[in-house]
Amino acid sequence: MKKPNSLGLPVINKLIGDRYKIGEMIGTGGMADVYIADDVRLSRKVAVKVLRSDLARDPAFVGRFRKEAFAAAKLNHPGIVAVYDSGEEPAPYIVMELITGHTLRELIHKGERVPLKRAIEIGEGILAALEYSHQSGIVHRDIKPANIMITDHGDVKVMDFGIARALADLGATLTSTWNVVGTAQYLSPEQALGEVADLRSDIYSTGCLLYEVLTGQPPFTGETPVAIAYQHVSGVLTAPSKIVPDLPAGIDTLLAVALAKNPDERYQSAGLMLDDLYKIKTGSAVTTKIAKPSISRRKLLIRAVSAMAGLAVLSAGFLLIRPSTDPSGLPQLPNVVGLSQQEAEVLLKDYVLTITRAPDARIPKDRVASQFPLATTRAQKGSGVVLTISNGPGDSIVPIDLVGMSLIDARTALSSVGLLVSATEAVPSDEQQGTVLKVTPEPGSTITAGTGVVLQIASGQVTVPSLIGIDALQAKTLLVQAGFLVKEVEGYDANQPIGFVIRQAPDAGVTQTIGKSVTITINTAPR
Repeated sequence: MKKPNSLGLPVINKLIGDRYKIGEMIGTGGMADVYIADDVRLSRKVAVKVLRSDLARDPAFVGRFRKEAFAAAKLNHPGIVAVYDSGEEPAPYIVMELITGHTLRELIHKGERVPLKRAIEIGEGILAALEYSHQSGIVHRDIKPANIMITDHGDVKVMDFGIARALADLGATLTSTWNVVGTAQYLSPEQALGEVADLRSDIYSTGCLLYEVLTGQPPFTGETPVAIAYQHVSGVLTAPSKIVPDLPAGIDTLLAVALAKNPDERYQSAGLMLDDLYKIKTGSAVTTKIAKPSISRRKLLIRAVSAMAGLAVLSAGFLLIRPSTDPSGLPQLPNVVGLSQQEAEVLLKDYVLTITRAPDARIPKDRVASQFPLATTRAQKGSGVVLTISNGPGDSIVPIDLVGMSLIDARTALSSVGLLVSATEAVPSDEQQGTVLKVTPEPGSTITAGTGVVLQIASGQVTVPSLIGIDALQAKTLLVQAGFLVKEVEGYDANQPIGFVIRQAPDAGVTQTIGKSVTITINTAPR
C-alpha cells in the first residue's frame, strides 16, 4: 500500500492534474516537498513542488501563490529554472523544469575555494537571469546559494522566483518557518528593516553571495539572525582583498557598490553590475565610483536597533535571544510543551505564533510537542515563537538539508518534524565546530516519529557553563545553546528549591567536545 505524505498525496504513481505521474521524493524542506514526475502528455521528466500543508490551508498565501506562479511561468530565460504549470488539487503545486546538478549552497559547504574565473561565471549567470526577470517586472527577493542551481553541464540557473515573492508579500508568520539564519546572511538592509524590497535588494543579495564565493565567507556574520541583521544595517564591510589578497582590484569596488547600505548608492540594475563583472573578467579597469555614505553612523545605529526588532518578528522564533541570565529585563517565555494549542496561545498571547504540526510518539496528539525559542528564554513581546503540535505517533522524514547546519539548527529542524538527536559523533574537520557533516539514517529516510538521529559533527572544545542553582529549564536552554546534549537525573536536597539544578557533570569551566552530554541533577521532592 502506498504511503501518503502529510498532504494525502501518495508518493508513487499518483496522477495529479490529469497529467503528472508522481515518482519518488527528491527533496524536502520547511516549505514544500519536491517529487520527480512524468509529464504523460509530453513524455518528459519534470519536478513537482507540493506546498506544505499549513501553507496550503492559508487562503491568502494560496491566492498570492497562484498569481506569482503565473507570473513566474512567463519567464523564459536559460538562466532561470522554468515553471511549466501549477495546480491546486489535491494541494497547491507547481511543475518545474527538472535540473540535474547541485545547489551553490552545496558547493560552498564543501569548503573548497572556487577559482576566480568560475566565481565570475557564476556571478554572470545570476546577474543575467536577474536582469531579465527585473525587466519583466519580477523581483526575486530571496537570492541565496540554496536558490542557485549548478547543472551537471556547469550552467547556472536561478530558481523559486514566484515562491520567493509570494512568501515575501505574505509576511512574517510564514517566512518564519524557513531557515532564517541562512537567509539572514544574504538579506539587504532594507529587508532587515521591513522596508520595501525592489530590484536593488536582489543586487545586494547577489553581492553577498558573490563575496562568499570569492572569499569563502559571508560579508557579515553573527551568532543569531538579529546579530547578522545588525551587521547588514550598520557593519563596516571588510574589503575582499583583505581576505584574499590576490583578487583583482576591481572586485573591491564592485562589491563595495553592490553592498552599499543605501539602495540609491548601489548598482541601479543587474546589467550595470554585470558590465563591471565583465570588465574584471577581461582585465579592464572598473570605473564605477564608490558613493560616500549618505547616512551618518549615528543614523545607521538607530536603523540597526530597528532591524533587531524587525527581524525578531520576521524570524518568528528562529532567533536565539539571550537566556534568563540576561539582565535586560525582557520577559521569560513560559514552558508550554504538553499543553493544548489553545492553552499555549493564552500563555503566549503577547507573541507572534507560528503553528506547525508533526508526528511525535512522545507527546499526545494535539498537544505542544516543542517550542522555539526554548522555555525561560528572554524574548521581547511581539517577537515570534514557533510551536510544533503533535500529530501523535506516525512516520517522519529526516530533513534533507541537515548537512552543513550548526548543531543547534539541526536539532531545531529535527524537532520540527518530530525527531530527536539521539547521539553525536565529533570528528576532526576543517568545518566550523558543531557543523553537521553526516546524518544517520540518511536524509530523506522515513522513520518512526520520536526516534533519534545520529549526527556526525565537526569536533571542537566548548566550555561547560555553570548550572548549579538555576532553574532546570534555564539550564537545559544554556546547554542546548552551547552545543551540548542534556541528560537529566533526579536527586533531592532539602536546602535547595525544587526544580533547580543541584549537581552537574562535568563541572563548570571544564572544556568538553561539542555535542557531548552534560548530566544535570534536578532537585525533586521525594515521592
